[in-house]
This record gives sequence, structure tokens and C-alpha cells, in this order.
Amino acid sequence: MLNIGDYAQHQITGQIGQVIGYGHQILHGVYLTTLKVRATNTQEMNHQSRFIEDVYSAWVLAESTESGVVLQA
Repeated sequence: MLNIGDYAQHQITGQIGQVIGYGHQILHGVYLTTLKVRATNTQEMNHQSRFIEDVYSAWVLAESTESGVVLQA
């Protein structure tokens, strides 16, 4: 279970960020939980935050280390 404040990595795009909330999406009549994540590894120079929302199953827990954030095995 990913909680608010955890770091997560998107399994398809590889984006890493901090979980800031939950949401939902209804697809073909099925209620799906989503995660709202503030991306931390963006290349933007203007210091704007980038937010990503996708279904919960698209995210995995990332683990913080001294050298940054890495995917937890």
C-alpha cells in the first residue's frame, strides 16, 4: 500500500515522485483508485512542480537512499 508521503515510481514511464493524494477514475463502469504524485525527477528549468495521476496499479514503491530515490525490489 502506498501512503501519502511515500515515494513511488511509475512502472511505464519511470517517473519518480512523492504521493500527495488519492483519486478515482471510472472506466467501463469500474471504479479504479488513482494516485496523485508530485514528480521529483523532471528536467524543467523553471522550477514548476509537475503532477501525475494514474491508476494505483501503475505505481510501485520507491525507496530513499543517500544517493537519491531508487526502486525497491
